Amino acid sequence: QVQLVESGGGLVQPGGSLRLSCSASRTIFSIYTMGWYRQTSGKQRELVATIRSGGSTNYADSVKGRFTISRDNAKNTVYLQMNSLKPEDTAVYYCNIQKGPGYWGRGTQVTVSS
Repeated sequence: QVQLVESGGGLVQPGGSLRLSCSASRTIFSIYTMGWYRQTSGKQRELVATIRSGGSTNYADSVKGRFTISRDNAKNTVYLQMNSLKPEDTAVYYCNIQKGPGYWGRGTQVTVSS
């Protein structure tokens, strides 16, 4: 069973930065597309960013220019660098691997507030 564990969330002031990490285990990592999604209470989970095995990336319009997704295949880890954070970025952030039916981590809370 694939395991994904997110870390790095927390409370940050508007304009601040956070870096999320997602470590994958019990799976080959390098060949799969990885993604970050987020969800707030009462809303559907939405795409934040994805990164393919070759390194090409895709971002939601709302985070373009502020967030950067990257991966370290040697460490089986995907990252999300979040800069210029806004209150509307507040959500639980989930890691996803596009393998088979898709697998999810348990999420990490990001709160942007003064």
